[in-house]
Amino acid sequence: MSNAKNTPQSQGSRESQDSQESQETESNTDRHAADGDRPALMEVLRQARAQLAELTGLAPESVSSFEQTQDGWALEVEVLELARVPDTMSLMASYQVELDPRGQLTGYRRVRRYERGRADPRGGR
Repeated sequence: MSNAKNTPQSQGSRESQDSQESQETESNTDRHAADGDRPALMEVLRQARAQLAELTGLAPESVSSFEQTQDGWALEVEVLELARVPDTMSLMASYQVELDPRGQLTGYRRVRRYERGRADPRGGR
């Protein structure tokens, strides 16, 4: 049993530490925003998912890869294409998504379709 008490002073110290860590994370995330009008990485990922959902009518579940390119951004987004019961039999798809430097979608294509419960064969796709 600990004798440490949750005093207002210790709470304030913890809150200021949490606030400082949060500011450092935001600063690192926004580093790209200052680079020639490029949006922050997390904003690019959010925009890509929203734009793909609007165009396809499908719900993106995750971004499995991304990279910054000369022409903008390249992402691979995992999407639920067909929900089934049990969930492990649902059909998923990987979409390759291309964005311009400001995060606007310029193209996409489905590169793979698979059952949610299936692992890739050893060595990749």
